[in-house]
Amino acid sequence: MAFDGANIWVANKGGTTVTKLRARDGATLGTFPLGPAPTGVAFDGTNIWVSTFNNSSNVVKLSRNGTVLRTFTAGSLANGVAFDGSNVWVANYGSGNVTKLSRNGVVLGTFSVGSGPVGPGF
Repeated sequence: MAFDGANIWVANKGGTTVTKLRARDGATLGTFPLGPAPTGVAFDGTNIWVSTFNNSSNVVKLSRNGTVLRTFTAGSLANGVAFDGSNVWVANYGSGNVTKLSRNGVVLGTFSVGSGPVGPGF
C-alpha cells in the first residue's frame, strides 16, 4: 500500500489491478488494470509506481488518476517498490537484487542483496 497525501493505493497481487481508496472514509475511487500480480506500490510525490511479480520484471508508473504513463523493466520478479525522496527502488525477488531508477525510469544501478528480496519501504 501507499499513501499519496489524500488516497491509499492497494496492490491486488491475487489479481491484475490496483485500487485507489479515499483515505478519509475508505471509499473506492477506482480500480485500475495493470497486468499480472501487482505486489508493491510507492508514491513519488507526483506519480504512483507499482511492481508486478508474476513472470514479470516490470514496474508500472501511473498518474494519480490511474492512467498508465509508462512501464519500465527492472529485475526478475519485481516484488516491491519504494521511493527514497529522489529515486525509485525495486526489489527483484527472482534475481536477488534491487534496481535503482530515476523518476523518469532510467536505470541508475542494480545492486546484489541476496536471495529473494521483497517489499522495500522507507
